[in-house]
Amino acid sequence: GSELGQQVVVENRAGASGAIGAELGARAPADGYTLIMGNISTLGINPITFAKLGYDPVNSFDPISLVAVQPLLITVHPSVPAKTLSELVQLAKSQPGQLNYGTAGSSIHLAVEQFNSLAGIRMNHIAYKGSAPALSDLMTGQVGIMFDTTLSAMPFVRAGKLKALGVTSPQRTPAAPDVPTIAESGLPGYEVFAWNGVFVPAGTPKAIVVQLNEEIRKAMQLPQVRDKFSAQGFAASWNTPDQFGVFVRNEVDKWARTVKASGATLD
Repeated sequence: GSELGQQVVVENRAGASGAIGAELGARAPADGYTLIMGNISTLGINPITFAKLGYDPVNSFDPISLVAVQPLLITVHPSVPAKTLSELVQLAKSQPGQLNYGTAGSSIHLAVEQFNSLAGIRMNHIAYKGSAPALSDLMTGQVGIMFDTTLSAMPFVRAGKLKALGVTSPQRTPAAPDVPTIAESGLPGYEVFAWNGVFVPAGTPKAIVVQLNEEIRKAMQLPQVRDKFSAQGFAASWNTPDQFGVFVRNEVDKWARTVKASGATLD
């Protein structure tokens, strides 16, 4: 706002995994005055799991930049007899369909389904309406396994209430430097992380797209911004509109394959 000489108003439109807000943004005038904060669910998964949606993840928006990424953490209750991710896979193979895992959100559910597919295992899915109740049941042993953000799960790992077996990013995360990646643990090619990025309605003039991208680049370099993201378990990021567009298309394709393999639907 200070760089552009404009007041920036944040308008939260919750509901339907971000679909309500994204649809409003897609229908806004393409004049650069409406920006959309999209994420893995809104742009990567909703278009595949909802039969009717008021926007297209690729054609309804012009990408500006990625701004934040955060890996998921695979945690288990201390009673689960697995000290490593490979031991968890072997345990699941020896007890097909008997291990329960909890999730809070469609993107995390599909992250586990992709993990199941690559590992050749089958675990029983328990859906929760939020991370807090899922973590509560995990810590009491009602479910044995959970994929969640590092921000939500690491405090319980540090307190010794949960065991961390792996992170879903391609590299280890500073938030949990001692926890190996899934690729390190024997499943190369697995890569899932929560992400957020900025978009504008399709057809926004190129000059405006370039200007907004440059202002985001400068903002992401500010120490106070990076520190704020880091405190929440995210890494501040930036890329060009073209790079971000390729990233989004790859996410849509990846999750389409995962949804098809799992048969998941939210409608």
